[in-house]
Amino acid sequence: MRTSHLLTIYESDTRRAKCRLLAAGALLGLCWMHAASAQTVHVVRLEADAGQAIYRFVPGRVTVRPGDVVRFEVSSGGPHNIAFDADPLTPDVKAALNAAMSNRTGDLSGPVLERTDAEYRLVVPNLPPGHYGFFCTPHRAYDMRGELIVLR
Repeated sequence: MRTSHLLTIYESDTRRAKCRLLAAGALLGLCWMHAASAQTVHVVRLEADAGQAIYRFVPGRVTVRPGDVVRFEVSSGGPHNIAFDADPLTPDVKAALNAAMSNRTGDLSGPVLERTDAEYRLVVPNLPPGHYGFFCTPHRAYDMRGELIVLR
């Protein structure tokens, strides 16, 4: 009788452990699916052709949400970089952008990309909704500008 009582306790504990494990797995799966679907990658090409007076980001406006990835790719006419307009930004927004920009070469300024097909990735930080201007420093005199439109 004692053996059957211990067996019943063991089976009950085993069932509870299996249920907990299944529930944890389901929750982890839901979290992973949400994270995978929440992050969108936006590709922006950097183009320059002095012979045709072309200096642009394509597309010039990118609508994003915090957590999205913007992948800037050099298509032609390097060197290029990505730098954000500092004037209209609050100190908190500047800090968030600087923290999100890897390999910065200065305040709000990403590294110089010299070769075709080079890329720079920016994970959009938790910015307030709004319009954030950016430009290419080497081609700023040619008005090579773009705009990041952040939504919630």
